[in-house]
Amino acid sequence: MELRIDRQALVPVVQQVVDSLVRWLRCGNVAPGTRLPPVRQIARINLLSQACVVEACERLVVKGLLVARRGTAFFVASPQANQLEDFSWDEGAEGKQLGQRDPWGLGCGGLPESWRETDDLAFAIRQVSRTDMASLFNYSTPLGLPALRQQIIKRLIRLEIQAQEHEVMTTSGASQALDLIVRTLFMPGDSVVVESPGYCVLFDLLRLHRITMIEIPRNPNGPDIAALEAVLLKQRPRALFINSFHQNPTGSSLGRLVAKRLFQLANAYGVLVIEDDVYADLHTGPGVRLAALDAKRNVVYVGSYSKTLSSSLRVGFVVAPAEVISRLVSVKMISSKGASPFAESVLACLLASGAYGKLVQRQRQRLNGARRLVLQMLDDADWEVFGKPSGGLFVWARSRKQDRAQIRAHAQRCGIQLSSSTAFSPSDETTDWLRINVAYACDQQARRFFQATSPDRPQAF
Repeated sequence: MELRIDRQALVPVVQQVVDSLVRWLRCGNVAPGTRLPPVRQIARINLLSQACVVEACERLVVKGLLVARRGTAFFVASPQANQLEDFSWDEGAEGKQLGQRDPWGLGCGGLPESWRETDDLAFAIRQVSRTDMASLFNYSTPLGLPALRQQIIKRLIRLEIQAQEHEVMTTSGASQALDLIVRTLFMPGDSVVVESPGYCVLFDLLRLHRITMIEIPRNPNGPDIAALEAVLLKQRPRALFINSFHQNPTGSSLGRLVAKRLFQLANAYGVLVIEDDVYADLHTGPGVRLAALDAKRNVVYVGSYSKTLSSSLRVGFVVAPAEVISRLVSVKMISSKGASPFAESVLACLLASGAYGKLVQRQRQRLNGARRLVLQMLDDADWEVFGKPSGGLFVWARSRKQDRAQIRAHAQRCGIQLSSSTAFSPSDETTDWLRINVAYACDQQARRFFQATSPDRPQAF
């Protein structure tokens, strides 16, 4: 049994063994009662100590995935009913059937657990637990932790976005930020412009609040300006929602000329712009944010640290004029009593020490390397790529040779979870385009999948 062990990663080797065994159990259709290869054999093949393998297996025994018999012999446990029903949720990915093993998340929306770094985060958690006991027990302030908001303003200055401390409000991730914006600033029946393809969670949120969506095409350098101008002229929407950099799902970024023309149109027609920039820390190189062009403060800017630091330790923020922030704060305190002061203190500690900046720099470097490999694999397999993004998590692509049903069949055989065929369309239209998460795409399962989609062509990998 060959495991995927990255000795350069900051994830402990034992945890990598656990993760690899879990993937083997979930993706390999391993029958209950199957005996694992001997510990000595696993250790020898993967250049590990036997103690390391035993500890990993014992952790899986505690989780109920393995059972131990006769000393160091381990067997696959029988699945419990609650295990079969307790599926993880991932925005934009195809659903899993009841009893189906967890596939490899090629179409998922976040970083793999093996990419997460725990040392600095664990240190910050211990530091806050020792020095800021109030954050463990008390509610947050309405605007959020002052020390964190000061760090956010420093980040905004680097992006050439001007804001005062009272114009920044923290949230429990960007999802809460968008929810507060929609429920506070719009009424049922209002119409807003959204991009297609675009962020599926936003579409669900707007449907929930009965907001009418007017879709315009997303191009490789931003929204279709001609289509936007026509919509603004004829339908007079209240607002425009836009991903500025490394859009979900296409990975495309807003071009400078498109950004300036979009901003001119929004001002001319009095349209509020909600700029979702949750992938800002994964961007490399120059770029322009709409909020940086906004002297009249007609842009509500949304950011997040959850995509890079931790999906569990959820921290996001909103930047807007003081009167808008005041309204958002009122709804925030009514609906949730504020965000988590503990999570905010931990993030503020990481930002102040410089550890977060170094973390995202390593993530960018790793993603850039993975993206180059993925684009080469897609080219070798004769896939069409939307705009060839230069940063972020996603590539938007489709096979030139095979249809969606054929691609899906290959994915099932290879243990791959694809992105949804309808979620990224505001009108639920079906597409052959797939969101590919580059952090998952260099795995051996993903490579086998791409090879299978182009069986008549020699592969470079």
